[in-house]
This record gives sequence, C-alpha cells and structure tokens, in this order.
Amino acid sequence: MNGFKPDHLRSDVRASPNFGPRKDGKRPSILVLHYTGMETGEAAENWLANPQSEVSAHYVVHEDGRIVQMVPESERAWHAGQSFWKGETDINSCSVGIEIVNGGPLLGFPEFEPAQIDAVIDLCKGIISRHGIRPEYVLAHSDIAPARKIDPGEKFPWPVLFDAGVGHWVSPSPVRGGRFFTLGDQGQPVEALQSMLALYGYGVPIDGVFGNATQLGILAFQRHFRPEKVDGVADMSTIETLHRLLSSLPALSA
Repeated sequence: MNGFKPDHLRSDVRASPNFGPRKDGKRPSILVLHYTGMETGEAAENWLANPQSEVSAHYVVHEDGRIVQMVPESERAWHAGQSFWKGETDINSCSVGIEIVNGGPLLGFPEFEPAQIDAVIDLCKGIISRHGIRPEYVLAHSDIAPARKIDPGEKFPWPVLFDAGVGHWVSPSPVRGGRFFTLGDQGQPVEALQSMLALYGYGVPIDGVFGNATQLGILAFQRHFRPEKVDGVADMSTIETLHRLLSSLPALSA
C-alpha cells in the first residue's frame, strides 16, 4: 500500500505495511489512545512503518499538532496487542488507535503540548462521528492491557478532552481516609468492587480475592480516572469515583 486518501482531512499520509482486514465483520467501536514512548516522533513513525516491528497505529499526533495517518480506519492496525474490554479480546479488529508523541518514562514523563492535545481532540471528534463511538469507549491503552501498559499515563489530560466532548469523565472524589482494599483482602465487598470494575469494562476476575489482576485493574482505573494518586489501593476516593462513573452511564442512569 503506497498511499491512500486520509480519513482525517487535516492529516498527512505515511502508509504502514503493518495492517490487515478487520476480522469477523467487526467495525470500530473503541478508540484507544497511546503514547509513543520513544525519543522522537520521527523514530516512532519509522518504527510503526517498519514491517519487522509488526506494530502500527492508524494515526500519530506530533507535539506541534501535526497528524500523520498510517493505516486507513477501514483496516485493522496492530496497536492494542493482547487486550480486553467488556468481553472483547480482539481489540485491534474493533478499534482505532492513536499514537501521541510523548517520551513517557524514557524522557521522564513530559507534559503533553497544548497544540498536540487540540489536534488529538479534533481527530477524536472526527473518528467518534464517523463510527458512532460512545464516550465510555474512548480508552487508554492501559485500560485494555493493564498488565502490560501504562500509556498514555496519569499526565494525559482526560478532563480537557471531556470538556471538549471526547470521552467519559467525572470529577474524582477527593483523596481521604476511610476503608480501603488492597492485596490479599477477601470477601463480598471485594467481589462487589470487582463486579463494578468488570461492569465498566476492565478484565478482572470476580472471585472476592484482591489479587494481582484486581490490583492492576485498580492501577489502570486510577491512571485514567483518579490520577492524583495511583497506588493500586481501592480507597474510598477510587471506589466512589468508579461508582459515579457507572451511575453516569446512560444505560445505568435512573
């Protein structure tokens, strides 16, 4: 594939060979945001265009707001890897992936640039409109792969996107004392917490045991929805924020 017409008109095209057809007739219903985690945007593009990498994304958004489309939205890019959301395990076949140029831990977790976030919002709005993606299906890579990924990380400005009409958000409940659950805890309250995480979409067991998988789910949830304190402990702030997110979903509202 030497080139294609961009889905997002304000994007350049650099075609990656790393893609295939969406499987089983699936269409995009999820939008996944990543950071590149590399030193430069050019290095990230080169990696995503390298057939030996066997990875790709539909879009790359640079610090200055420049957008590069590498795979048509109609095709299956290879960005999600082993992942899970609401029972779906082939996220690549039902998602669009955006790589946001940011060094992440390699460069000490730099801030995202305002022009870059403006471009991400504009791009997301177009994708959401074209595919009818629901707000709660605009996700972090860490949401769908909490055992492997932390991107786009706790510095990503999800509230700014929400205020612009992208994604799902409630203001986090304040961090404070009170009852909490952590590794090794067991019982019905832990099972209720796991049920809420699973209902929102996270891949956690519902067995009443606060094990590693549950802790990873809590960490991913906190990175996205309660970034002030990301420690894997299900404190009252985390539980209340999760409950309010579930209550704000249209299908679950009273």
